[in-house]
Formats: sequence, C-alpha cells, structure tokens
Amino acid sequence: MTRLAALLLFLPVFALSQAVHAAPSSQQGVHEKRLDDFLNDVEANDGGVGSVSIFKGGREVYARSFGQKNLPDVAHDEYSKYQIASVTKMVTAILTFKLVEAGRLSLDDKLSDFFPDMPSAQKITIRHLLEHTSGLKNFAIKDGSVWVVDEVSQGDILDEIKSQGVAFEPGERVAYSNSAYFLLRMILEKKYGREYHQIVAQEIAEPLGLQNFASTKSHPSNTFKSYTFAGHWVEIKDINYSNVIGVGDIASTTRDLNTLIVSLFQHKILNKATLEQMKPIPGHDGWGRGLAEFPYGENRFLGHGGDVLGSHSRVIYNPKDGVAIAYSTNGERIPTNAFLETVVGIVYGGDFTLPQIK
Repeated sequence: MTRLAALLLFLPVFALSQAVHAAPSSQQGVHEKRLDDFLNDVEANDGGVGSVSIFKGGREVYARSFGQKNLPDVAHDEYSKYQIASVTKMVTAILTFKLVEAGRLSLDDKLSDFFPDMPSAQKITIRHLLEHTSGLKNFAIKDGSVWVVDEVSQGDILDEIKSQGVAFEPGERVAYSNSAYFLLRMILEKKYGREYHQIVAQEIAEPLGLQNFASTKSHPSNTFKSYTFAGHWVEIKDINYSNVIGVGDIASTTRDLNTLIVSLFQHKILNKATLEQMKPIPGHDGWGRGLAEFPYGENRFLGHGGDVLGSHSRVIYNPKDGVAIAYSTNGERIPTNAFLETVVGIVYGGDFTLPQIK
C-alpha cells in the first residue's frame, strides 16, 4: 500500500528547500493576487482540492478554497470541514498541558499509573508519550498492513499496542508514535472524567468560538470525503476515524485551525511558560511535545501536520511576525510540503512556479 508509511504518521520534512524568498509580506496583506494566481493554476490543472487560510496580526487576511467544483456532485460551502488527521495530536498535547498547568498531571507521571500492563509502563512517562520518545510503535499497522479502515474495538487496539511492544528504551531516541497518543487520549479521558469529543468541545472549541471544529464522536456534519485522481476525481475509502480518537480524528475548517494556533501563541489557552514546553527540543529532529518545526528559508514556523489515506493538513505559525498558515486538502496531487512551501514563498514576497502535479 503506497500510503502505508504516511497513515497518520505525519513525518515532517524538516530540511525543506531554501529557495523561499525572505522578503517581508506586504503591510496590506500577503500578496493576495499572486496567491490567487497560484491556486487558479492548481485548479485549472486539476492539481488538487483544498483550502488555504492565512492570518496576520491575529486576523484572517486571506482565505481561498480551490478545486471543489471539479468534484462530482459534491455540495460544499465555506463551513465545510476537512479531516485534519494528526493535527489532532497538537490538540491532545494542549489538553494534556492544561492538566499539567492545573497541577492535575505531571510530565513525570508514569504510564503504569494508568496502564500498568503496557510495555515498559514503569519506565514510560507522560513526557515520553508527548515527545515521541516512549519507544511505543504504530498500532494502525498490523502484520504489515493498515487494519483501521473498518471500525475495530478499543480493546483490540490496546491488545495490538501491547503485542507490538517497544522499539527502544524510553528516552533513548525519537520515533513518531501513534500508539503513544492513543494512550494519552485515554489518560485524558480518565483525568477529565469525560470522553475526548466532550473535552475538545468544552476546553477548546467553545472557549475559542470554533464552530467548525469537532472530534469524530461529536458527529461533525458537512465534512469532505477523500478523493484520488484517476483522470477525474474519485472518492476513496479512508480510515475509520473512530479508531483514531485523539490521534487523528478531528475535522475542522482552515480558519478554525488558524484561530486555534494563533490563540495558542497568544497565550489564550496555555500560559507562556507552559507553551515553551510544547516547542521543539534540541536534538529531537525538530519534534517537541505537540509542536514541530517547519523551516522555510529564513523563516521558522511551528505547528503540526497530518496525513491519512486521502486527506492532509498543516497548520503553522511564525513567532517572528505572527503569520499563521493553515492548509487542508481532500484531494492531493501536489505533495503537501511542496504546496505549502510555494504558499510560504508567495506570502514572503517570492514568485512561484507551479510544483509538479503527480
């Protein structure tokens, strides 16, 4: 399966091209005409389906959807949501740090406090789970294939995590782990005393006014399906999102994604000292505890991304100038990193060349 390694495993390309122009974006906006030209070219060439939102100074200065008119018989509007896949992990990390900030959880608490029968449970801490240093593997891949396309029980997933064991001693190195975040979600439910979709709604969506942002058990409506291109756009079966709650199940608009990350960096969700603990850790390959690094030329963005079988999302924020960019696609022919690199280049004053369409 060609998308096997990508399934919920957003493995960011931290060493991106350095060809991005470093000129500052215009005071009036972010080179809107050039962005429109790029997205018009993408749409005209059936290069993809998706939406882009750009915030500057805490407000949306650009919003554009593209390619939806090329989908067969698909109703949509500005409130249509995308599956944001592993961007969900950033939300799970935020919710974890809210408990830490409140003194209800410690980064040094052990996995054995919650799941004593898990591999290395006496050694793995909340910190290890957050920063992908637990050694736990990827429950979504079983016997070499994706098995979470159809609904499976939570008990079966826990059994799979146990049977996979650990790849290394906790803290020894960094390896992206879906299993770690699955367990984190279950720990959150125990500590908050609510299901994950209720926690997301009450702790994140409602306080921030995110009306188009919801975990799968809230049954979000008006959500795009995933498509692939075979001479025309064809709907594909993606994973069952009930299998990846807290790992990759949230649906959102790009506007709400940007509102979330801007609010995070404006310390409306966590205080400054707590936010610092989420940021990339030196020597950890660009990973932090819920935030990853995205260097584009001279600009260093922080955020998260996610990929499932047919949908892809990124949300990134530049602390230097307050520019936030959210991109979601449910029909990808231009690799997401190449697409986003082009958008960043335009925002910072560069010309563009249409990336290769696959």
